[in-house]
Amino acid sequence: MIDGVVITPLKQIHDERGAVFHMLRKDAPHFADFGEIYFSMVNPGVIKGWKKHTEMVSSLCCVQGRMKLVLMDETSGTVEEIIFGADPNDYKLVTIPPQVWTAFACVGGEPALLANCASILHRADEAENRALDNPPLSYDWSL
Repeated sequence: MIDGVVITPLKQIHDERGAVFHMLRKDAPHFADFGEIYFSMVNPGVIKGWKKHTEMVSSLCCVQGRMKLVLMDETSGTVEEIIFGADPNDYKLVTIPPQVWTAFACVGGEPALLANCASILHRADEAENRALDNPPLSYDWSL
C-alpha cells in the first residue's frame, strides 16, 4: 500500500424508506481538515486523471455506481488499484495524502458519483495535471 493512504470501510443504514450512507466524521483518525466537499460524476467507460495535489488530503467515497481508483507514488514506484462503490460490500472511504497521483474510471453500466471531502479549498496552483496517456508511472487502463 502507498504510504499515507488509508482505506476505511463505511457503514450504510438501510430500511424501507431508503438508506443513509456514512462518509466522514471530524473525530475519525483519518480526518485531516475541512476545506470543501465536491462531487465528480463519471459516465460509464470514462476515465478521469491524472492529478496530484501538493497540499490537499482527499477523502474519496463513491456514493453511486462503481469506480476504479488508481493511485501512483512516484517516489516508491508503487501503483495501487482500488475498486469501490455504493454497494454495501465495497462501500469505503479512501484517504489520499498529498503527492500521490490519482485517476479514476466508472466501471459499471451506470454513471458513478465520487464525493471528495478536501482538506483545503480548491486552488488551481495547488495541483499538477497530466493527460491520461501520460501517466507518472507505467499503467495500462485496458487491463
